[in-house]
Amino acid sequence: MSPADPELSLVIPLYRSAGSVAALVQRLAALEPGVAWEVVFVDDGSPDDTAVQMRSALQRTPLPALLIRHSRNFGEHQAVLTGYRHARGRYVVNLDDDLQNPPEEALRLWQHARTTGLDVVYGDYRQKRHAGWRNLGSSFANRTAHWLLDLPERFYLSSFRCVAGVIARQAAVYAGPYPYIDGLLSQVTQAIGSLDVHHDSRAVGESNYNLRRLIRLWLTIFTSFSLMPLRLATLLGVALALVGLAVLAWLLLEFLLHGTLVPGWLSVISAITLFGGLQSLLIGVLGEYLGRIFLTVSGKPQSFIRSMDRFGAVERPGALDRTGSRHDGVAP
Repeated sequence: MSPADPELSLVIPLYRSAGSVAALVQRLAALEPGVAWEVVFVDDGSPDDTAVQMRSALQRTPLPALLIRHSRNFGEHQAVLTGYRHARGRYVVNLDDDLQNPPEEALRLWQHARTTGLDVVYGDYRQKRHAGWRNLGSSFANRTAHWLLDLPERFYLSSFRCVAGVIARQAAVYAGPYPYIDGLLSQVTQAIGSLDVHHDSRAVGESNYNLRRLIRLWLTIFTSFSLMPLRLATLLGVALALVGLAVLAWLLLEFLLHGTLVPGWLSVISAITLFGGLQSLLIGVLGEYLGRIFLTVSGKPQSFIRSMDRFGAVERPGALDRTGSRHDGVAP
C-alpha cells in the first residue's frame, strides 16, 4: 500500500437503486471514521437511472467516492469483486445499497477487525428484516457453504463483511465467471470472526434477490468450490451397486430354495424408476460441472467495466480490471 492510500474503503454494489441512492449518500456523508477513507460504488448494469441519480447525489457532497458502471448485470458477487479490485483501503467493508446494513455499523465492523487482527469479520444480524422465504433460502445456502467449504459453524456468512485489504485483493485475483465471495475468502485465510450488528427494514422498493438468484447462488456454492458433490455421487454409486448385489444374491437364494418365481411388475417398475432417476441426477451433477468448466475455458467474462467517475477527494490512476485493461472513467 502507498502511504497516500486510505485506511478504509466501503464497497457498495448498486442495482435498481435509484430510489435509495440519495438517502444512502446522505448517510455515508455523515460518517466520521476519523481516518482517510473512500467509497467505491459499483452499478451492476441497473436498467433504471441509478447511475444518473448517484452522480447527481455525489456532485452535491464532498464524499470521496468512485462510481464504477458495469456494462450489464453480472451479479452481486461479481460487482463486489470489481469493488475489491479498485478499493485502496487497508480494510474493505462491503454493504448493501438499500440501507438495511446501516453505514454506522460498517464502522463497527472495521473497528472490530482492526482491534482483533482478524482478516474477515462478518456482520451477524441480531434480527433479520427479510421475508420469511428469503431467510429460509439464505439459511440453506449458509448451511451448504459451511458444509462444503469446511467453515466454522459459529458465524453467519452475511454479505455485510469487513475484509483486510490484502485479503480482498487476493480474492479478487479470481477470474472465473462464477465467483462466490465467501468461498474465495475461505481459501485465503482462516482468521475469520463475526460481530453482532443491526439489520434495518428496507425503506424503499423491494429486494432484488429473488428465488432464481438464490438457486443460482446455491449452485455456485455447490459446484464451484468443492469436489464434495462428485465424491458423494461416487459413494452413492457404490452404495447402489452394493444394494444391487444384495438383491441379486437374495433372488438367487430364492430361486435355489423355491424354484422359478414369477417377477412382479411393480418391483420392476419401481427399480427402473429409482435407478433411472438417480442416474439422471448424477448425470446432471456431472453436466453442471462440465458446463461451468466449458464456459470458464471459453472465456465467459466475470464482468466488464463501462465507465468510472471520481468524486470528492478520490485521486488515483486508472485501476486495472480483471483482464488487465486500464479504465480511466470515460463515459460511453
